[in-house]
Amino acid sequence: MKKIILIPVFALLLSISSYAQKLDREKIKALKIAHITEQMDLSAKEAQAFWPVYNTKEEAENKLREQSSKRRKDKKVENLSETEAKALLLEMVEIENKKQELHSKFITDLLNILPAKKIIALMQADHSFKKKMIQEYRQRHQADKSKK
Repeated sequence: MKKIILIPVFALLLSISSYAQKLDREKIKALKIAHITEQMDLSAKEAQAFWPVYNTKEEAENKLREQSSKRRKDKKVENLSETEAKALLLEMVEIENKKQELHSKFITDLLNILPAKKIIALMQADHSFKKKMIQEYRQRHQADKSKK
């Protein structure tokens, strides 16, 4: 009887956790968009051309990141043969090359719609947002440690 009750409860908790992570990602995405918008000072015309290109690049980067993460998580180093490790390493290099190609294409595409100064402002805004996120994480992590 207890097992029958525990299974739906466990499934519910798992789905709530998954939903909360999705909300966190959406919240972070919204904060990032607001930060970039504020830092770049885009005109309405620039914003209309910029955001589709930016969102396409972000989606492609996320796919590459997931692909890379999944490949590495599926493998335990101690269980790999030297041949498998070399193949995995070459896949990782290939993914990094794809990321670099994606970034280069993104810059080229942006040069067609934005002045170079605004592209540099974007890079600075992206960097400052990541820095803020890391600081926020550290502060929360230290607060969690001090509570224990």
